[in-house]
Amino acid sequence: MNRQRTYVGIHDDEYGGMTPAGGIIKDCWVFGILPESETGKGFTPAQMQQLYDRVYAEWEKYGHLVANLPPELRARHERIHREAVERARQMGWEPPMEDE
Repeated sequence: MNRQRTYVGIHDDEYGGMTPAGGIIKDCWVFGILPESETGKGFTPAQMQQLYDRVYAEWEKYGHLVANLPPELRARHERIHREAVERARQMGWEPPMEDE
């Protein structure tokens, strides 16, 4: 039987979601596309693509810049990404040089 690969979920992803797929899930949380309790576990590639398309459309409204987000979204983005970085660092993650 040919089993389709699915997403492991942000908490089981590399360094707690410090991957492109994890970024999609985090941005879904920022824009309210998914509740923060939804990890994406079991999502198919097609579902992840649909989420990416929705996230892209949301970012497009703000020129793909955090600085252009309204205060509520900017604060949510900052919190979600700060918490993700803290968790990842506790797991041994080191950001690439260009991200520091």
